[in-house]
Amino acid sequence: MARRLPPLNALPDFEAAARHLSFTKAAEELHVTHGAVSRQVKSLEDYLGLSLFRRFNRALRLTDEGQAYARSVRELLDSLAEETRQLRAPKEASGLTVSTTYSFTSGWLVPRLGRFRAFHPEIDVRLQANDQVSDFARENVDLAIRYGRGHYPGLAAMRLMGDDYAPVSSPALLKGRHPLKKPSDLRHHVLLHEEGTEVDWRMWLMAAGVDGIDASRGPIFSHSAMATQAAIRGEGVALGRTALIEEELAAGQLVWLFDLRLKAEMAYYIVCPPRSIERPKVRAFRDWLLAEASRGR
Repeated sequence: MARRLPPLNALPDFEAAARHLSFTKAAEELHVTHGAVSRQVKSLEDYLGLSLFRRFNRALRLTDEGQAYARSVRELLDSLAEETRQLRAPKEASGLTVSTTYSFTSGWLVPRLGRFRAFHPEIDVRLQANDQVSDFARENVDLAIRYGRGHYPGLAAMRLMGDDYAPVSSPALLKGRHPLKKPSDLRHHVLLHEEGTEVDWRMWLMAAGVDGIDASRGPIFSHSAMATQAAIRGEGVALGRTALIEEELAAGQLVWLFDLRLKAEMAYYIVCPPRSIERPKVRAFRDWLLAEASRGR
């Protein structure tokens, strides 16, 4: 029985317009004219016999049917792009591209990567450190490690490990004029902040029952690795993330302060397209990651 397919040339135009909610931005992405995108979408609507968009003077909105159809078309195109990428790639390609955050790369992954090379010398790992969610259909990424709540639509996600927050400092701050012996001693020291964290100094001081400390004071860093380095140099006290400072603690560069740790709700997840999870090199790296995380715990 012959398939009844919509105008296939119109699908990329519709998906791009639905994603941007703009014919103009879709045209820029696809390197065509605004009119070409508009005509392709109109041909698709004519074929379906319904409107996919509500068109206003300066705005474009999806209809209910358009939202549902856009999801299906996006999944179809992403799946086709991924399958095409895999077919075009050399069958025995040794490279594995891993995308993750800057802090996780420097604080956890890089110090352990030598052990993966020892187990799998045939796989060359290429690390991409950025804080953006990977677009597997458009980027040459095999696997990503992301910090979140595990909700990654259309992707396979496996929990790698959680995170706790607790004050850490250079051992030098345990001595001197104002030694750090109890949480209230923090009033004599600089607080180091990481931007946009789930747990911050205000929350920790409140949980510790400490009053009279301005939780907003002190320098702010965009990545936890920067705050960690400042703490190692004795510039202040950071809220250390347990997953990212094991090496520094083991080397004696940092020490835990006090007994109170606040558990984060978010965690690190291994993320990749469902069709990629059992590819040999992806599976090898995934299994190694899980083993390393288990060893750390």
